[in-house]
Amino acid sequence: MTNNATSKELNLADIQGLIVRGYNMNVVRYFVLSVNDATKAKEFIGDLIKGESLKITSAEQWNIKPSHCLNIGFTFEGLKALKLQDNVNEGFGESENYEPFIKGAIAQAPGIGDTGESDPKNWRNGLDKQDKVHILLFLFAEDQDTLSQKSVELRDKFKKQEIQELGYFDGAKLLDDDGKPSDMIHFGYRDGIAQPRVEGFPAKDGIPDDGQPVIPAYEFVLMDEPQAQYFVPEPHILGKNSSFAAFRVLEQNVAAFEKFLQDQKKDIDPEILAAKMCGRWRNGVPLDLSPEKDQLEPPITYAQFNSFDYKDDQDGLKCPIGSHIRRNNPRNTLKAIGKPDSRRLIRRGIPYGPPYDPQSADEERGLLGLFICASLGQQFEFVMEDWVNSGSFAHLGDNVKDPLLGANNPQDSKFDIPLSPPSAEKSLEIKGFERFIITRGGAYCFLPSITALKYMAEIPST
Repeated sequence: MTNNATSKELNLADIQGLIVRGYNMNVVRYFVLSVNDATKAKEFIGDLIKGESLKITSAEQWNIKPSHCLNIGFTFEGLKALKLQDNVNEGFGESENYEPFIKGAIAQAPGIGDTGESDPKNWRNGLDKQDKVHILLFLFAEDQDTLSQKSVELRDKFKKQEIQELGYFDGAKLLDDDGKPSDMIHFGYRDGIAQPRVEGFPAKDGIPDDGQPVIPAYEFVLMDEPQAQYFVPEPHILGKNSSFAAFRVLEQNVAAFEKFLQDQKKDIDPEILAAKMCGRWRNGVPLDLSPEKDQLEPPITYAQFNSFDYKDDQDGLKCPIGSHIRRNNPRNTLKAIGKPDSRRLIRRGIPYGPPYDPQSADEERGLLGLFICASLGQQFEFVMEDWVNSGSFAHLGDNVKDPLLGANNPQDSKFDIPLSPPSAEKSLEIKGFERFIITRGGAYCFLPSITALKYMAEIPST
């Protein structure tokens, strides 16, 4: 990939690795932690900065891929619990940009559709106790043995430094038909295709050159750039080269989704409906390039899976305007207001729970997601409020939501599939579907730079 954009060179050694690269590891464990003693918690952070076996992974290039990676995030309550030497409240309180982070995921839940069954009172593994959730520790590993071994080591540190484990979430890649780890999710779709290409991120760790705009790094990393919309909060040493992330535990009701598809087959083929709702066929081929079948001849490359826009499909005849991928990344759609490129999110997701088997008793399954940005309000919450849970941005109607991710209910849910001649109808209206994705947990995290972590641990600068 050639990155033609220009900006200051990023200090990759100072940025947490999960911001810059998807580690592509097979299993994860995300710990939900609470601080009991500020001094010992600072020692804990210091150990993870200076450690060997367990060390926070930076975005610095590696020659040999490690067996595991480790990253860390802090809620606003967590920053306060550390009793830092500077007044963090004042630093983050100087801009309304940081208001969602200060208030926290539970307070912000109604605005992004976390109501009803998704209400925070139903959240799991300690995430329902916002005042107690201080740290999220993200452990990635190539295999289960490594994950288990490193978890034992971490829990020894928790005990030693009085870090309380409120709970944890495990995730693992789903296996393909050959028993190899895949990039599929429980709904049967290929995932992780349309990641943004970011200015200054290493090409070999980045996204294939798919012809999409290169997004400035300051949309994801807090930087001293004149063009940056979001200034670095004080103390400056804490904010620079840091990021934010929304952590989400998203249950996927696969049984209900598959039943819904079959229930519509008198009007539309179930696989075509699944493609129209998503904007891609389940194998990842986009409707914009192949609206009638899930394969192109000759087959397209992986980069081409994202090499399209909607300039020739303004009415959504190929890919419905209300589909999942078109809402979450409107590209150059003229009807989509709100500076689409500035609303992008870096996504790190992995399935949790057993593979779906219609013949066995149903169990919970879903996706563990991290949505990384420089502004929780103007990026993550904007997408959830204005694009996912409203259709007004594209003149679809205020209450017309994303058919996959939206907070739908059978009483008023609706999804329009535009039809072209010779059909006498302008569109096929699909109605009465339930919410297929339920929020089972959430937290708003600050992802400090390596320099910031040293500051938090009171390690002298060198």
